[in-house]
Amino acid sequence: MTLAQSYRPDPAILSLGDAFYDPVESAKFPKCIPRFLNQRWAERAGLGGLTPEEWAAHFCRFEPLSDNLPSPLALRYHGHQFRVYNPDIGDGRGFTFAQLRDDRGRQLDLGTKGSGQTPYSRTADGRLTLKGGVREALATEMLEALGVNTSKTFALFETGEELVRGDEPSPTRSAVLTRLSHGHIRIGTFQRLAFNGEVENINALVRYCLANLYGEPVATDPSKNALRLFDLVSAATARLAASYLASGFVHGVLNSDNINVTGESFDYGPWRFAPTWDPDFTAAYFDHYGLYSFSRQPEAIQWDLAQLAGSLSLVTEAPALSDLLAGWSGRFEEELVTAIFWRLGLQRSGEQRDRELTAAVVRALETSRVSLDKFYFDWFGGSVPEGHGSDFETVAALVATLQPRKDRQHSYWSDPEPCSMLIDEIESIWAAISDGDDWQPFEAKVAAIRRMGDALSD
Repeated sequence: MTLAQSYRPDPAILSLGDAFYDPVESAKFPKCIPRFLNQRWAERAGLGGLTPEEWAAHFCRFEPLSDNLPSPLALRYHGHQFRVYNPDIGDGRGFTFAQLRDDRGRQLDLGTKGSGQTPYSRTADGRLTLKGGVREALATEMLEALGVNTSKTFALFETGEELVRGDEPSPTRSAVLTRLSHGHIRIGTFQRLAFNGEVENINALVRYCLANLYGEPVATDPSKNALRLFDLVSAATARLAASYLASGFVHGVLNSDNINVTGESFDYGPWRFAPTWDPDFTAAYFDHYGLYSFSRQPEAIQWDLAQLAGSLSLVTEAPALSDLLAGWSGRFEEELVTAIFWRLGLQRSGEQRDRELTAAVVRALETSRVSLDKFYFDWFGGSVPEGHGSDFETVAALVATLQPRKDRQHSYWSDPEPCSMLIDEIESIWAAISDGDDWQPFEAKVAAIRRMGDALSD
């Protein structure tokens, strides 16, 4: 195989040493049927020239990429799951397969989901259902189009096994997914080191994150490094929480092992998009108390951030960490203004009216319970629809004082309805695949999402 000159392998994680991971092998699958190959991101990662046979070799059989990791690595971590600490987790059905630099010079990981058992699988089979893979591809495509910092579904192969699951019709079809992510270091990665009292390894991981995930200089003082990293993670997670609300997204399982220290959303299980601004809307059927409901997601992410602060307190000053943590809510509020303005296609004025408009939008959406997607679609670029109703009078008055970020010239804005991603359509897309092996609705939806993304992008 001859890779493009733009392919830049960078297996930096090996510098951490074997205290952070376990070498593993992929499962051997009976089939490798390509169902989704992300050519757009393959080009950016220097892998755009892969042949169909090479896609299968590297992203279904997981033969190593040139000058990259010699074997996959299952990462070690702990985490709070629904606020209960669990020291018995880690990469249980996935691994880090390769690391490389994209066309912007960012380090990216190619990680898997459904690639087989690891030392952390416990009693699970290490597999992924095809439905789960389809759902993750739809989630990442939609979130990317909506401006959310998200992992990318890079490849999805159907693998020819029949899986039994207790919460869906079984047996069901199997798959293996590869995600492209800006690192797989989680808050739970730091929690594990703190739990074991591994102070030097905490400092090493801080240095790794600063240098490789944030491109930041590393100081000689470990305390300064830890505070700098916590500050960066605080800012990134505030943006993440704000973007979830602005896009109407509910992740479903915001455990501390599901929060990436880069603030990049990833690992999609029971996710949903909320039809309306409903504070109590939940995604996971097992979230009986609404811990991760739509409006509580910022609270959940801040709580997870507090666990990172606790872990870093072993290597830096706790009062300084507490001060940064206390400022998170202010950061989130400012990021929510920015995120809603972006979704509305408006330029920020930098004045108090920005906050006033954001508050008016949230109030009107919650009161009226109009469709989130339709609201953003109708009002994009400073458009004020006729008959918008009394709930939106303040919104209309404030929008009229602002400049558009982007006009409505793209053909998308002439569509009769916005591109949405609600549960009924997801189930319909899956039914076409499950009942008739018809992938046309899935492929058409991906194309529609990307077209919307083009209309929204700067």
